[in-house]
Amino acid sequence: MFVENNSLESVKKYFQKKLPENSISEVNLMVKYLTIKRLRIDESNYIIEQPFLFSESDLLFFKDSVKRLQNDEPFQYVLGEVEFYGLLLNIDSRALIPRPETEELVDWVVHSLENKDEVIVMDLCSGSGCIALGVKSVLSSVKVISSELSSDALALIDKNSEKTKLEIDIQQLDVLDENAFSAYPKNSFDCWVSNPPYIPMKDKVEMAVNVLEFEPEMALFVENDNPFIFYEKIAEQAVAYLREGGLLFFEIHEAYATDILSILKRLNFVNIELRKDLQGKDRMIKAQRLSSQNESE
Repeated sequence: MFVENNSLESVKKYFQKKLPENSISEVNLMVKYLTIKRLRIDESNYIIEQPFLFSESDLLFFKDSVKRLQNDEPFQYVLGEVEFYGLLLNIDSRALIPRPETEELVDWVVHSLENKDEVIVMDLCSGSGCIALGVKSVLSSVKVISSELSSDALALIDKNSEKTKLEIDIQQLDVLDENAFSAYPKNSFDCWVSNPPYIPMKDKVEMAVNVLEFEPEMALFVENDNPFIFYEKIAEQAVAYLREGGLLFFEIHEAYATDILSILKRLNFVNIELRKDLQGKDRMIKAQRLSSQNESE
């Protein structure tokens, strides 16, 4: 047998031996969350029910998990779950792993809309659906549309909607298509929010192996000659489809803040606000569609 025995401590020792680049605390957390998922228990049970004695199939599950981690697969994909904005979402290579800064973006959206009635929100390039579901989890009366091009990602969004019991409208949509929004009335949305692809292909050489090998390329990269194409197309369409005074939120690359601010100003958005994430990096922008009142001033 590849472990000393079928105890939790033996599994921890196996992880530590096979994953020496990880600290003991990191390894213990991995084993904890994998155990919780495998045994279908919660965190309190993990403490109360120890010591655990694993079955042979449990041990093979841990062995396979270690092999995947040795191949640089992100832990969230190995676990198949990720916590985001108080929600437990399914996650795998069909969508990007939600990052903490995206939680900050969701929080900004929520606090900007919390006192408004009969609001319609669209999340564009939705991936796992984390933004749409995060907004819906707090603003239950808001109509939320989760739009995404990838059929695989759409299936994941549907699964996460079912898992969280949060009802959202899921739509396949290519934001770069000029007719993408033609099914919707103009001036009908209160808020658009997006974390679109923005990494130029030339920057692939700087990316970590676990990102390049496992996270979906279409959700990450854009052509070198126009890294802002998604921001431009979304902002251009937002002018037509947001209501007067409607809000547009973007998650951005810290190096692109000036360029995206210029795009928004050129399209006559007002009350533009750039916000830093908890790491002190420029990562989020909020802008407002010009209203008739602004126009006449």
